Amino acid sequence: MRILTRAVGSLPPGTLLVGAGTAVVGAASYIHLAVAGHTLDADDMSGVSVLWTIIFSVGLGLFFPVEQEIARIVAARSVEGEGAGPVLRRGTVLACGMLAVVVAVIAAASGPLADKLFDGDKTLLTALAGALAGLVAVSVTRGTLAGLKMFKAYGASLALDGGLRIVFAVGLGVTGTRSPLMFSLVLTVAPLLATLIIAVPVLRAARPGRQVAWRELCGGLSLLVVSTLLAQMVVNMAVINVKLLEPEATALINALLSALILARVPLFVFGALQASLLPGLASIYASGDLAGFRNLMKRGALLVTALGVAGGLVATALGPWLVTILFDAPKNVLDYADFFWFSAGTICYMLAMVLGQGLMTMARHRFQLVAWIVGTAVLLGVTFLPGDIKLRVEIAYAAGSFAVALVMALALRLPARGGAGSRSADGSGVLPPTSLSVSSAPGSR
Repeated sequence: MRILTRAVGSLPPGTLLVGAGTAVVGAASYIHLAVAGHTLDADDMSGVSVLWTIIFSVGLGLFFPVEQEIARIVAARSVEGEGAGPVLRRGTVLACGMLAVVVAVIAAASGPLADKLFDGDKTLLTALAGALAGLVAVSVTRGTLAGLKMFKAYGASLALDGGLRIVFAVGLGVTGTRSPLMFSLVLTVAPLLATLIIAVPVLRAARPGRQVAWRELCGGLSLLVVSTLLAQMVVNMAVINVKLLEPEATALINALLSALILARVPLFVFGALQASLLPGLASIYASGDLAGFRNLMKRGALLVTALGVAGGLVATALGPWLVTILFDAPKNVLDYADFFWFSAGTICYMLAMVLGQGLMTMARHRFQLVAWIVGTAVLLGVTFLPGDIKLRVEIAYAAGSFAVALVMALALRLPARGGAGSRSADGSGVLPPTSLSVSSAPGSR
């Protein structure tokens, strides 16, 4: 509790609202899927489950790094007195260009994608494209807000998005809507409306300034995109893998998504804590106190381990009952062992997130990427072993996450080149602004 108290006490005014907004988004995920699970039949819910998983894996993997890069550049420019307007404009163009490419791929492969993922329902591909557009909108605006340290507006954006999802999902449930498309479109309409509401303070704050170079905006994006995509693959691929390997197992697909949501409750809490840990890591490392940096890393790791164990015990003990009550999942599909594996994977995943922030602080982005590549390879290797598909995807999540955390821990033990205070390219000892950006844990939105 002492580390948490110190971290909270050091937060800039309004940062706690980021945690509150993250909590609303987390609640929205549960309520949205719970209402859909109680309203739709098993086949329709299977399509919504797969769509939800793709959006919060591939979608976040593509566009969350854009938010991080915009935040990084805006923060650096604000120190120099430069306005965020040029970054906002070019960031929007970049994100929209990425969206256009993805939508073109979806359109070109609409037939096979619909058949393989959504049992031939092409309307869900439209909902997928719309949800990706929503991610573009929130990524650009939240990146600007984070870079400008407008934490109250950032938290409000999260809360609006989550609150609207809750309102729309409950409305569909109350009216008895049984359309998987309508439940899927919630993920399009809510973020777009939230962006429109928050757009005024964003535009007012985005003052004019010198033009930002494309190289500055895109230089580190590829590493971030690949790392984040792999991270999302590790945490979300269980549902998609079952759909691809055993597409007829609709009851298992729906139950697995519900179990993952429950087992990942600690991740939503961690999203609120992440903003508190990052400034502490960055300031200690910048001062050259390598021992203090390692000590804070250890305490952060202990904190998320305790959080994960507490959440895991509850999920393992009550999970089989909760998924039937909250999500109307079929009985006797999942047991205590299933929730144990998912909970173990979540603990390792949170450890990897903490260790990854340490690598970013030390400007070791390539080691972070290598770790996620190793973890993904382990995940795929276990998934394609012979045996029961359910057990394979569960152990794959845990083993893949453990492999990532292990590689990152080893990378952190490597000696710092030039000393703890010499990370910047110009020798100033200033940390990369990416490590200071405020963001939710991937997979928590």
